[in-house]
Amino acid sequence: MDERELQALVERISLHVFHKPFRHRAIFNDRLRTTGGRYILSTHHIELNRKYYEQYGEEEFVQVIKHELCHYHLHLEGKGYRHRDRDFRELLKKVQAPRFCKPIVLPKKGKTYYYECTSCRYMYVRRKAIHTNRYVCGLCRGKLKKIKIEC
Repeated sequence: MDERELQALVERISLHVFHKPFRHRAIFNDRLRTTGGRYILSTHHIELNRKYYEQYGEEEFVQVIKHELCHYHLHLEGKGYRHRDRDFRELLKKVQAPRFCKPIVLPKKGKTYYYECTSCRYMYVRRKAIHTNRYVCGLCRGKLKKIKIEC
C-alpha cells in the first residue's frame, strides 16, 4: 500500500463509517515504533504505522484508522477527543473501533558476544562488545578471550 492508496482508504472509511469527509492528509510514518497511528492536533493530519499494516493486515489496520478518525472528527467538532473523554468513548463504541491497538512485535535485534576466562573457563554473554584488554574475569581476575559472535 502506498500513500495514495492510504489516503483513498482513509477518505472512504470516513465517508462510510462517520458520514463526514476527511479533508486532510493521511500518511505513513515509518518512525512510529509501538503505536498503530496518531492524530496530529496542529495540522489535523493522521500518521499511520506501516509496520502495523504489514504485521496485522488490512482488517486490523482499518480499526486503527477508525480510531484515529474518531480523534479527528471529535477534535474538529470541538468535542472531547482524548482517550479519557466520554464523547470519544461513545463514538468508539458507535463505530466499533478499539480504544487501544494491538502491540507491535518488534524483532529482536543486535548481536550476542561470548567471552571466556582463560584461567577458570567461566563464560560471559554480552550484548555489547567489551575490550578484553581492559576487563578481567569477575571471579578469578583472569584474562578474557572472545569466543564467537551470533547475529
